[in-house]
Amino acid sequence: MTPGTPSALPGRPCSIAAALQVVGEKWALLAVRELFYGNHRFDRIARNTGAPRDRLTARLRALEEAGVVERRAYSERPPRYEYHLTEAGRDLAPLTQALLSWGDRWVLPEPPVGLRHDPDGCEAHPYDPAWVCRGCGREGHGADLQIEIHSPGWTREGPVGA
Repeated sequence: MTPGTPSALPGRPCSIAAALQVVGEKWALLAVRELFYGNHRFDRIARNTGAPRDRLTARLRALEEAGVVERRAYSERPPRYEYHLTEAGRDLAPLTQALLSWGDRWVLPEPPVGLRHDPDGCEAHPYDPAWVCRGCGREGHGADLQIEIHSPGWTREGPVGA
């Protein structure tokens, strides 16, 4: 994946803004969701997302260019391809899980999808992920986090001197 140029984005230099340039459009994230669900062929992705075919084509191309998905041929005659997540795409799992959890809690009355955790040596159970600090092992909460600004000319409040 080619890292974005923070100066090319308007406003505060920010990894969130740079990431949204790649996956921040609805059809892009829904295509990623379908790939996580194991649907790799264009027709299934289109059907399950409800995306217009031309927009989905554009999003999948952009995700491929960004290194989030890769195309793999499954037929030579006629030429047909499947889409698969790359390492960068698989690293979107926590984002999709967070959106799923947030939607279950704040948007929909009943969760339409559930995740189960089935690790080796443990009985499968509903997946309840937590954001855990690797440094101390404790669960992280917004109130526990401190923001450090590393971009020259910026403070937490905005650009210096503005």
